[in-house]
Amino acid sequence: MKFTYCPDCGSLLVPRDLGDDRGVPWCEKCSVPWFPLFPAVAIVLVANPRGELLLLRQNYISTEFRNLVSGFILPGERAEECARREVREEVGLELSELRLDGTWWFAKKEMLMVGFTARAESTELKLSSEVDGADWVEPAKAATMVHQSEESVSRRLVRKWIADHAV
Repeated sequence: MKFTYCPDCGSLLVPRDLGDDRGVPWCEKCSVPWFPLFPAVAIVLVANPRGELLLLRQNYISTEFRNLVSGFILPGERAEECARREVREEVGLELSELRLDGTWWFAKKEMLMVGFTARAESTELKLSSEVDGADWVEPAKAATMVHQSEESVSRRLVRKWIADHAV
């Protein structure tokens, strides 16, 4: 979200150079910069002990492609806490391992994606109402079921998992 007016006083913001940052929206009345805000999302590739990957069907996101567990990071919440919470809420699994794999800018939705790879010892799923279906899938098949665009974080995480576990 880019600010045009000051959220505190309503004044029109003017561009101001601040150090290395050029044209930062600035409130002359409050003497405060208003940098753009954007949501952050944790996205989690979950594997089971057999090496299968968890793919979700969530029709409100896509009826064509499968996706990974994901959710918005809440104010005051660490990304790792969000990843564990979302997996627990969406599919009822507790994670035995969780590893940060990277961050990616998802331009289409203007959000920062914080990607994780995780392991769950159980394969028994308890789906939330926002999940229309979920399956444990062989990695090679999973790679064909997620969105294939270069920007797809699901695709990146699945391909990275396959590369990291190649024999």
